[in-house]
Amino acid sequence: MSELNRREPGIPGPDEVVTLIVKHRVKAGFEGPYEAWLRNIVKVAGQNVGHLGVDVVRGKNAGLDSYTCVLRFCSTEAMQNWLDSPQRRALVDEAAPMLADGDQTEINPVNEFWFAPDPQSAPPPRWKQAVVTLLVILPHTLLVPLLWGPLLRLNAFLSSYLVATFLITLTIVLSVVYVFMPMATRLFAPWLSPSTLPKES
Repeated sequence: MSELNRREPGIPGPDEVVTLIVKHRVKAGFEGPYEAWLRNIVKVAGQNVGHLGVDVVRGKNAGLDSYTCVLRFCSTEAMQNWLDSPQRRALVDEAAPMLADGDQTEINPVNEFWFAPDPQSAPPPRWKQAVVTLLVILPHTLLVPLLWGPLLRLNAFLSSYLVATFLITLTIVLSVVYVFMPMATRLFAPWLSPSTLPKES
């Protein structure tokens, strides 16, 4: 099992949604077998309780194919259960001969990966991050209250300001974090790509 690179000051709590970032560089000639292995481990990980999805970012690093896999979990405990599972240990051992630098893992709060999938690359300028975030949040703030409206009016308790605000906000947060923000960052990836961006002063 690989050793976790935990960030002591900001490590997520047991009930915070987290991302497990796994980085691999594949030795030349092992690209095909690695892709098959990757499909298998993604399938196995998806069967674990608390697993919320995975994104794979492919690239090149020092002439070798590189893969950054981002696995989202509902809590640190769920993530740790996957890291400690016999299935993952066996699969990582299986992949070891194909990896140039071994199995590298890192833990982040869920929202940190939206705009900086590769810690070695500079994130996009904050104004571009703000534009994408606005494009995701604005439709939610307009549409979610309208969708909830008929249901909230059916019950006096639900229609109270505090409860209604909580339900609407919860819906927006869950929808943005789990569905639309990952989709938006993939959609706008060419525009956000650090490789095409000038450095911020």
